[in-house]
Amino acid sequence: MSSPDDAPLNTADALQQWRAAERVVAVARRGRLAAETAAVAAEDAAEAALATAKAAKEALSAMTLAETSAAKTAAAAKAATLAAQADVADASAATAMAEVDEVAAQGRYRDAAKRAAERE
Repeated sequence: MSSPDDAPLNTADALQQWRAAERVVAVARRGRLAAETAAVAAEDAAEAALATAKAAKEALSAMTLAETSAAKTAAAAKAATLAAQADVADASAATAMAEVDEVAAQGRYRDAAKRAAERE
C-alpha cells in the first residue's frame, strides 16, 4: 500500500485499497474460523477415540467374564448330564429288578393257585 512519504491518494485509489484490504480481512477471518472449527473437530475426535478405547476395554473385560461364565456353565451342564445318565442307569436297573420280582411273584401265584386247585 502506501508509505507516509507517498503522495496523498485520490478517492478512487483509496477506495480500491480499502476494498482490497476488506477482502484480505474476510479471507483471514474465514481461515481463522476454519482453523477453529478444525481444532474443535480434532478435540471431539480425540474424545471419541478415548471413549471408543474405553468401550473396547470394557467389552474385552465383559467378553472375558462371559467366557469364564460359559466355561462354568458347560462344566455344570456336563456334571448334570453325568448325574442324569447315572439316574437313568439306576432307574433302568431298578426297573429290571422290579420286573424280575414281578415274574417271580407271578410264578409264586401260579404255584399257589395250582396247589389250591389240586386240594379241591
